[in-house]
Amino acid sequence: MDRTDHILIVDDDAEIRTLLGRYLEKNGLRATTVPDGRAMWQALDRGTFDLVVLDVMLPGDDGLTLCRTLRARSDIPVIMLTARGEEMDRIVGLEMGADDYVPKPFSARELLARIKVILRRTRSLPRNLQPEEEPRIRFGGWTLDTVHRHLVSPDGIVTPIGGAEYRLLRIFVAHPNRVLTRDQLVELTQGREADALDRSIDVQVSRLRRRLGSGPGDAAMIRTVRGEGYVLTVPVDPEGP
Repeated sequence: MDRTDHILIVDDDAEIRTLLGRYLEKNGLRATTVPDGRAMWQALDRGTFDLVVLDVMLPGDDGLTLCRTLRARSDIPVIMLTARGEEMDRIVGLEMGADDYVPKPFSARELLARIKVILRRTRSLPRNLQPEEEPRIRFGGWTLDTVHRHLVSPDGIVTPIGGAEYRLLRIFVAHPNRVLTRDQLVELTQGREADALDRSIDVQVSRLRRRLGSGPGDAAMIRTVRGEGYVLTVPVDPEGP
């Protein structure tokens, strides 16, 4: 029997917590609701969750800070909720490692749809782009450890990588020297059709470039192919166990 997906809702508005929790459970999911970051960490320590719905405006540590810390520790999917709907606010959320961003007011039905899409995406990739499972992958002097989900720099510095950024890099190293379109990357990393937020792919590519110590010019490991998408231009060497 399949396990029921468990969603953690973090929002300081008691009415929203109650309504969302009931709606998700009515639609076949388990839901745990908490009011702030402290309670979120306690819940994560006690139980296993498949996705976190995280409000930006929280007492104590705000949602962006919590998302950044969570992303450094785990690759659990995160959907941000906020009353601020400006494009820059959404991009900042994605920069912090969120998988999706839903501005308030929103419908519970829309949130449920986004949750289901992200859960499907985290469990499967299109067959023609499914990465081979290798414990360590070397590229351009870097090593990606897919077991512990961290990067090792050419100088031996270890840094964690998770969430959409990890999935994006996994796709690139699985298909070096292959141009991947923005539509493919949006579907694989965000689990939805390209829309007004499709520039988040550009944000995440820029993030990877900065992490890998390369800029957007000709020297970048991940190059822009005008009118098509992006391509990883360095050799990739999967290592054995």
